[in-house]
Amino acid sequence: MNWKSRSRTLTSLGPISVLLAVLCLPGLVRAQSGSAAPSTQRKTSTPYSGDLTIFDAPGRDERLQINRVMDMLGIAPGKHVADIGAGSGWFTVRAARRVTGSGTVYAVDINPEAVQYIDQRAKKEQLQNIKTILSKPDDPQLPAESIDAVLLLKTYHEVAHPLVLLRNLRPSLKPGAKIGIIDRHGNGANHGVSKDVVVREAAQAGYELRDSQDFVKADGVDYFLIFTLKPD
Repeated sequence: MNWKSRSRTLTSLGPISVLLAVLCLPGLVRAQSGSAAPSTQRKTSTPYSGDLTIFDAPGRDERLQINRVMDMLGIAPGKHVADIGAGSGWFTVRAARRVTGSGTVYAVDINPEAVQYIDQRAKKEQLQNIKTILSKPDDPQLPAESIDAVLLLKTYHEVAHPLVLLRNLRPSLKPGAKIGIIDRHGNGANHGVSKDVVVREAAQAGYELRDSQDFVKADGVDYFLIFTLKPD
């Protein structure tokens, strides 16, 4: 084949090549977009569903310095508090005594057995200011504009869609409400999650970090973060 024949052949293939490139373009764009914007989904731990009494081990108040935690969250008489991932109600009952009868503590959990356990505990301990909520995994289902302080105690690493949960929490918060997260460093799947991950996700959900402490437990692994909503 001489050069003129080759030229005619290449010219005849031109439109086909262009057509194939156009047909393949959407797939290429999707592939490139996928690599440029990786999924925010990360590893999480399976929510605990075992013996609830383990959370009431002696000395836990001192190890977690829970009274200092409540001081920093502004939990005081008349306040309305949400305990998200309430479990056995260990923190719920302590907050309920703090806020007294003029305040309310919402014990939020996705486990029906935990909710029933807390209902029975509140009745036994004569704490009428506790309200339980059987929530959805990504929605605490709290009353609108009702909450002064929130605590997620060793719960955040179990939340499969943390951004959705944090965004669904926002409508329930009063101006200036504080959101506390106590957790331990980990990879998400080992019942812990990196502090930097929590801060980044909270920022994406519209919160800003106000304080970062590591006084909860003396293991150097636990941390305590306090967030508020970003100003409009």
